[in-house]
Amino acid sequence: METKKSVSFLSFRDFFFPLCCFSIHQIRIWNKGFDRNNLWRWERQRKIIKLRQGFYTFPAHKKNGDAPFYAANKIYAPSYISLETALSYFGIIPEAVVLVTSVTARKTKKFQNDLGDFVYRSVKAELMFGYTSEPSTITMGWNILIATPEKAILDFLYLNPHYRSKADMQDLRFDVDFMQEELDLDRLETYLNRFGSDSLRRRVATLKEVYQ
Repeated sequence: METKKSVSFLSFRDFFFPLCCFSIHQIRIWNKGFDRNNLWRWERQRKIIKLRQGFYTFPAHKKNGDAPFYAANKIYAPSYISLETALSYFGIIPEAVVLVTSVTARKTKKFQNDLGDFVYRSVKAELMFGYTSEPSTITMGWNILIATPEKAILDFLYLNPHYRSKADMQDLRFDVDFMQEELDLDRLETYLNRFGSDSLRRRVATLKEVYQ
């Protein structure tokens, strides 16, 4: 029978703090005899924060603006930041987005914790492409998986098929300068071909009519 080992919070924090988001699986690799009751106690003492079942962070990371994006990738993988969050990140839509929105090959899911509200929209595994690994601008060693602008647009239209007409596209209030000067139309077309959706192609054509 495995013996539970006493672990000081300081040694625990020193090891896991740079990771931002860590799992019970990682803890057990670090210390096979780790007593899980420590997590319950430290959570009650507000020394750690539960992000979802089996995933944790430290309260100090709430001040790190990249932490919600980084944690979003970790607590429900495989996934990448896309949809409204990515569109706002690239300045394509004017609104600041409260939710952290991601795309995943797993089932649709929502989590709420002290870092924010996390929403994951489900797509087929073959549509999990078109994202890059961007280094954090705040913390060394963190890389955030986020859709390219072109993929964020396609993901949004694919998962929100009620946007069909020119009026619908105008309601999105996409940034005209971005759409005319920065959008990579060749990449958009390449990605669109991979979706293999005639209805999505029609909606993209309407989008181009409005903004191009």
